[in-house]
Amino acid sequence: MGESLDFASVQRENPEMERRCQEVIDTCWRLEDFNPIVSVHDVGAGGLSNAMPELVNDHELGAVLNLRKIPSLEPGMSPMEIWSNEAQERYVLAIRPESLEQFESICARERCPFAVLGEATEARHLTVEDPLFQNNAVDIPMQVMLGGTPRMQRSYETIERKGNEFDASKVDLKDAIFRVLKNPTVASKSFLITIGDRSITGMVARDQMVGRWQIPVADAAVTTTSLQGFTGEAMAMGERPPVALLNPAASARLAVAEAITNIACANIEQISDIKLSANWMAAAGQKGEDQALFEGVKAIGMEMCPALGIAIPVGKDSLSMRTTWNDNGEDKAVTSPMTGVITAFAPVADVRKTLTPELKNLEDSVLVRIDLSKGQFRLGGSILAQVYKAIGSITPDVDSFDDFKAFFALIQDWNNRGLIQAYHDIGDGGLLATVAEMMFAARLGVALEDQTPASLFAEEIGAVVQIKAADWEALQAEVAASSLKDAIAVVGRVNNTDQLSVNGLTLERAELQQAWSEVSHQIQRLRDNVETADQEFALIADKSHQGLIAKPTFDLNEPIEAPFINTRRPNMAILREQGVNGHIEMAAAFDKVGFNTVDVHMSDLLAGRVSLSDFEGLVTCGGFSYGDVMGAGGGWAKSVLFNAKLRDQFEQFFHREDTFSLGICNGCQMLSQLAPLIPGAEHWPRFHRNMSEVFEARSVNVRVEKTVSVLLNGMEGSILPIAVAHGEGRAVASEADIAGLNAANQVALRYVDSHGNPTQHYPLNPNGSPEAITGVTSKDGRATIMMPHPERTFRAIQHSWSPEEWTEDGAWLRMFRNARKFIG
Repeated sequence: MGESLDFASVQRENPEMERRCQEVIDTCWRLEDFNPIVSVHDVGAGGLSNAMPELVNDHELGAVLNLRKIPSLEPGMSPMEIWSNEAQERYVLAIRPESLEQFESICARERCPFAVLGEATEARHLTVEDPLFQNNAVDIPMQVMLGGTPRMQRSYETIERKGNEFDASKVDLKDAIFRVLKNPTVASKSFLITIGDRSITGMVARDQMVGRWQIPVADAAVTTTSLQGFTGEAMAMGERPPVALLNPAASARLAVAEAITNIACANIEQISDIKLSANWMAAAGQKGEDQALFEGVKAIGMEMCPALGIAIPVGKDSLSMRTTWNDNGEDKAVTSPMTGVITAFAPVADVRKTLTPELKNLEDSVLVRIDLSKGQFRLGGSILAQVYKAIGSITPDVDSFDDFKAFFALIQDWNNRGLIQAYHDIGDGGLLATVAEMMFAARLGVALEDQTPASLFAEEIGAVVQIKAADWEALQAEVAASSLKDAIAVVGRVNNTDQLSVNGLTLERAELQQAWSEVSHQIQRLRDNVETADQEFALIADKSHQGLIAKPTFDLNEPIEAPFINTRRPNMAILREQGVNGHIEMAAAFDKVGFNTVDVHMSDLLAGRVSLSDFEGLVTCGGFSYGDVMGAGGGWAKSVLFNAKLRDQFEQFFHREDTFSLGICNGCQMLSQLAPLIPGAEHWPRFHRNMSEVFEARSVNVRVEKTVSVLLNGMEGSILPIAVAHGEGRAVASEADIAGLNAANQVALRYVDSHGNPTQHYPLNPNGSPEAITGVTSKDGRATIMMPHPERTFRAIQHSWSPEEWTEDGAWLRMFRNARKFIG
C-alpha cells in the first residue's frame, strides 16, 4: 500500500498546517510594538526562489542562506527543486535576531514548524550555500534578479470578429425559459455552496444563501469588521467570457459592471470606495487572443475604471488557456476565450442595510427595471443565443460611464431611504433569470408586463428592484428629472400566486425552480448519497415546507446576566487544539456576557503553563483538530485519554460542581469521546459520517427540548435557526442509550421541520441523526455538547436569515447568558 501513495509530492494541500501558520502570524501582530516579525511574504509562484529575494529586497538588503536548512521530507530533491518548488502553506519572514527566542516559543505553542535559513546582509547580493555539495546553489547580485528588466513587447495581427445572426423572435417562449434556467451558467450552484463553511468566524453577515428557503442567489458576500458593531466589507465578482468572442473590450467592461452591480447591494458610501482585482486569462500567442487581451485590458484599465474613479491595485494572469491533444492521429485543441474575472471589494457603512433578491410579501408592490442600455436589448453572447447553438453578433456594453455612476448613486440613495424592498442585478439569463431567482428566494409570484424575447433575455447591465407601489408613485417626479429617466420602468408586480406570468404564459414557481436546480441536483446525485440528494430536490415542490422559522419562548433582549456583570468576570477556558478554528467567535460570545475568556491551547496544558483548576467554564471549540485523521475529534480526545496528567486534570474539572463545560462541533465530537470522565455522560452518542457522505454547511431549525442543561434553561420549546458545519455529525448510539437519554431529559436539541416536528428529512436533518438528536447534556446538566454553532449566531446579523424584528441580539445569546447566570 505504501508504495502506491505519492508521498514524494510537494503539492499536497494541508489546510490544518495553514491554520497553524496563521495562528503564529496572528499572535505576532497582536503583540503590536513587540511583534517579532519585521516583514512577511507568502510563498507562491516560483517558491522560495521568488519569495526570499522579494522579502529582503523590500528592505534594500541581500542575504546569505543555507539551502539544507529548508524543511524537506523528500531527500531526493535537487537544489533547484528545493529552491524553486511551490509547496503549499509556507511563508518567509524576517525576524529580529533578539526576538527569535520569542518567535520560537510562539511556534512551539501552535505546533508550527519553522526553520532559520540565514541572515540578511547589507550587501545587495543573494548567496544560497549548499553544504551537501559544498558549493553555492545561488550566487547572484540582487539587481540582476529584481532590477530593471526590459519591458516585454508583443505584437499581434488584427483580426475582425464575426458572430452569426440569431433571431430571438422565432423561439418558443416556454422552451426558451426552461433552456435558459437549466443552463449551468444560470442554474443553481447549491451543490458547490453547501459543502463550504460559510459561518466560520461569526463575522459573515451575508452568505450566498438567501431567505427562509436558503436559495443561493445573493449578489455579494458581506462580512463584519469585527464581532461588535455593524461596519464591514463587501466582495462581489463579475465575468462575461462569451462576449469576448465578439467584442473583447465589451466583455471586460461588462465584467467590471457586473461586479459593481453585484456589490451595489451593499451599503457603500461612494463608487470610488470600490477597489478591483483583475484576473486575466487568455491563450497568449494564439491568433486573435493577444489582440483580445490588449483590448480588454485597455478598455477597463485606461478608460472605464479611470472614468469611474475606481482603482485596480491588484490582479494576476493565466496566459496558457489552450490545451491540445491527439485523438487517433487527429490533432485537437480547445482554446478558452479571453476572460477578465473582476473581483470588487469595498468598505460597508452598515451591513444591516445589505439588500437581497428576496421579494417581500407586501400588499402592493412593483418591480422596477433599471436598464442602462435604455432599450437596446442586444443578445450577442447571451445565454439565450447559446442554448440555441448560436452566439449572435451585437453584444451588450457599458454605453455611458456617467449613467453607470448615476445608477450606483441611485441604488445607494434609495437603499439609504428605505425604498428598496429587494434588489437583484441583471446578469446571465437576463430579466427572466433575475425575476425567477427573486421568486425562488421568497416563494412568491410575479406578473410581468408583456416582454419581447430580447427584452426578457438580454443581459444588458442593470438591476430589478422591488418598491412599494405607494413609494413608486412618490418617486415618479424624481425619476422623470433623473438622467436615467429613459432607463427606469415598471416591469411587473409581486403577488401571492407562486407563479410567473408573462406574455399570456403562466408557469409554476416550483416547476421553474426544479428546472433551475436540475444541474445541481444531478451533480449532487453523482457525488453524494442519492437518497439524500433526492430528498432535498423534493422540497422544492413541497408547498407545506416553510423554510427557516424562529419561535423563541423567551425574551431575546432580557439581560439575565445583568445582576452578575459588575461583580466579577469568571475565568472561561476557550480550549483549542491544532486545526481548531472556531475559538475567536466563541470567546466573543462568552466575553459579551461577562466572562474573562482565556485562549488555552492543549500545548499550554501539556507544558503546565495553564491548569483547568483556574477556570469555572470550559468550552472545546469547532474546527478540524489533527485534520480529523483519526476521526473527527478522535486525535484530540486521545491526547487527553492517553496522558495520565491531562486525564486526571480533565476528570477533576468535570467533577467540580462549580463548573460547566460545553463542546461545539469538533469540540462536541471530542467531548463525546471523553464521556468516561464526565459524570452522567454514559449514554452520550458518538458522531459519525453524515448520511449525505459530504461536509454539510447549512442553516437549519432546531428545537430546544425539556432538558436539565444549565445552558438551555428557560429556552425549552424554542424553535430557532442555527448554523451547522460538519462532515461527521450523525449521532450514533444504541437504542438503550437513546432511551436512557430521553428518560433522563438529556436530549438538549433536535432538528425539526418548519412545523416544529423532529425530522429525518434531509437537509432539514443535515446528517441523518436518529430521532433528530443534535445536542445532549449530562445528567446534572453541567456538561452539554452539540453539533450546531450557537457561537456563530449569537448576533442577529450573523444569521443567514432571521426575523426582521431581531436587531442586535440573536436568540442564541441566551445560552451564553445562562452560563453567566449559572456561575453567579
